Amino acid sequence: MAEVKGVEAVERALQILDCFDPGSPELSLAGIAKKTGQYKSTILRLAVSLEKFGYLIRGENGRFRLGPTTWRLGSNYRQSFDLAGIVRPELKLLAEATNETASFYVREGMSRICLYRSEPTRAIRHSITEGASMPLDRGATGKVLLAFSADMEEGDPSIRSSGFAISRGERDPEVAAVSVPLRSATGRLVGAIAVSGLITRFNEDRCADLVAALVESQKRLTAQISA
Repeated sequence: MAEVKGVEAVERALQILDCFDPGSPELSLAGIAKKTGQYKSTILRLAVSLEKFGYLIRGENGRFRLGPTTWRLGSNYRQSFDLAGIVRPELKLLAEATNETASFYVREGMSRICLYRSEPTRAIRHSITEGASMPLDRGATGKVLLAFSADMEEGDPSIRSSGFAISRGERDPEVAAVSVPLRSATGRLVGAIAVSGLITRFNEDRCADLVAALVESQKRLTAQISA
């Protein structure tokens, strides 16, 4: 079967949207051009359409930021999992019990997406942006998602055996995390839940306590996810 080619203009528009991230929430025309390698004239033409449909907003200073349509699509993406009402309350309890950031991730290809998170009240904590995409090969949740996915050859068998993963400084040198898989009552892998914080707080004894807390959350959530 012949390969179907994409639409170049659409791909260029998506490259523009993909420039924005938590570290670059607002970009100048020159900044977008540098990130995409596109001509400024091309970016301006595409920006007109992206603004028209709410994907981009151009401020009075001439800089661009993502528009409300991207937020709506992101919300629709999260709601498509139909888990917010179940997972969010449990993450809040987990964050309160551990005084660390609790989060829930799903796998998308070779990335993991943070769908939901709850942060503790303490001043120094690990902050995560909902919707953030991260690699699967670094971090405890990525390793859990790999280990418990349908293709068992991808993951670490020791993680499948223990039922959890611990990472220290793999993606961020100052952050550690502990994660366990979340399955439905029928055994289907739904995602991974995790607790993360400063690496200095995650010694061996502390990690053992966090694993125990995560397993309790895991049990409560699994009982509520039927399919």
